[in-house]
Amino acid sequence: MCGAVEGGLSLDGVNVAKEAVIQGQVTRDGEPISTGFVRLLDKSGEFTAEVPVSATGHFRFFAGEGVWTLRALAPKAEPVDRKVHAAIGSVAEVQIAV
Repeated sequence: MCGAVEGGLSLDGVNVAKEAVIQGQVTRDGEPISTGFVRLLDKSGEFTAEVPVSATGHFRFFAGEGVWTLRALAPKAEPVDRKVHAAIGSVAEVQIAV
């Protein structure tokens, strides 16, 4: 995962034209969480990958094209799912509130 910058993750060094990028931030009460995970589930709901959130609540996946589910997991919060469409050549920005 690239370093977090104000306003989101830097895409320096990422050839977006050749990647399907899913990234975003997890927040609670409008503030970024610093402890938690985001899971990537395929269209059938099967686990594909998991990353910890950064100190600023950010996460990033490089995925295949298609519809995915992101599942945010944070202490003292119920899991929160968000559907996202990934496509080669684009960046899907997702905000998840827990």
